[in-house]
Amino acid sequence: MNYLVILQPLLDTMKWLIPLMLLIGLLKTSWFKGWFGERLVRVLARYQLDRQVYRRLHDVTLPTPDGTTQIDHVFLSPFGIFVLETKNMSGWIFGSEQQAQWTQQIYKQRFKFQNPLRQNYKHLKALETALGVAPEQLHSVIAFVGGATLKTPMPANVTQGTGFIRYIKSFDQPVFSEVQVEDMLDALQSGRLAPTLATQREHVQRLKQRSDPSAERQCPKCGSTLLVRTIKSGPKAGQQFWGCSAFPKCRTMQPLN
Repeated sequence: MNYLVILQPLLDTMKWLIPLMLLIGLLKTSWFKGWFGERLVRVLARYQLDRQVYRRLHDVTLPTPDGTTQIDHVFLSPFGIFVLETKNMSGWIFGSEQQAQWTQQIYKQRFKFQNPLRQNYKHLKALETALGVAPEQLHSVIAFVGGATLKTPMPANVTQGTGFIRYIKSFDQPVFSEVQVEDMLDALQSGRLAPTLATQREHVQRLKQRSDPSAERQCPKCGSTLLVRTIKSGPKAGQQFWGCSAFPKCRTMQPLN
């Protein structure tokens, strides 16, 4: 009996079935969802924001005192600097401006994720330092583009779908000249780290290091060492946090986790 003849149809099926299964697995990864969400924002911005007015940079990694920070999108315009954090998510989203973590609910399952407003705050501070601009000239924008529904009241800068376009266009009072916009664009292009896989890997490694409580940390404001401190009194007595060793000159505080 020629087993090869019998198995040939199965072998032919496996030739396309295995790559298909690998592709389906890739499409379900958080990496791909993030990548696709960022590309979708690029496309929407390309066709709905005038390139001559809104100068854009994507996937901007900047050095910081405690490592690096990676920014999804930066739009430089005479009306301000818009810093976009993209979230390609589905389901219901619950959260408030003050909460450290928000909740994604898909049917009966719930998942916690970092408040993207807090996540974007570090991006704003990095740009403020890199460009020497005032905080009020920077605008944080959160763009949910994966069909998620916001189920709790959110600030105007937390948007769904093309809402980030409307939010950006709502600013119409010039705060920069065209020359300033071009200078800032040049500064970011020369100051950013190369958008390569090596840069991405190093950034991820630094993120893991920052999440390790045994690893040494640097203050993002002054560069001094961060130390684990404990609140001694009040309703949060006993709670630990990262505090700057240069206290009281520097009062930087970060959550322990």
